[in-house]
Amino acid sequence: MKVIVDLCVVPIGVGVSLSRYVAECERIIRDSGLTYRLHGYGTNIEGEWDEVFRVVKACHEAVHRMGVPRISTTIRVGTRTDRAESIEAKIRSVEEKLKNP
Repeated sequence: MKVIVDLCVVPIGVGVSLSRYVAECERIIRDSGLTYRLHGYGTNIEGEWDEVFRVVKACHEAVHRMGVPRISTTIRVGTRTDRAESIEAKIRSVEEKLKNP
């Protein structure tokens, strides 16, 4: 099943700067070969359900290996059965509507 996930991994107990942990997760996501898009408070990832959630698990494992004792993650999941959908198509649809008020 195809899925689009909005992933926000928040390391806890490591101070206020989290960019090095975010960068590690982004490397994992990039190296997975899945389609993704970083945004201000997380990352959208699209692909097959099992592949996407393998990446989520790999992010958790990597951040824990970096010495983070606790992680809080927010995941929003979207699936459709009526048609194929992509991150870019969703963005393009909204951008088109913004052009024509």
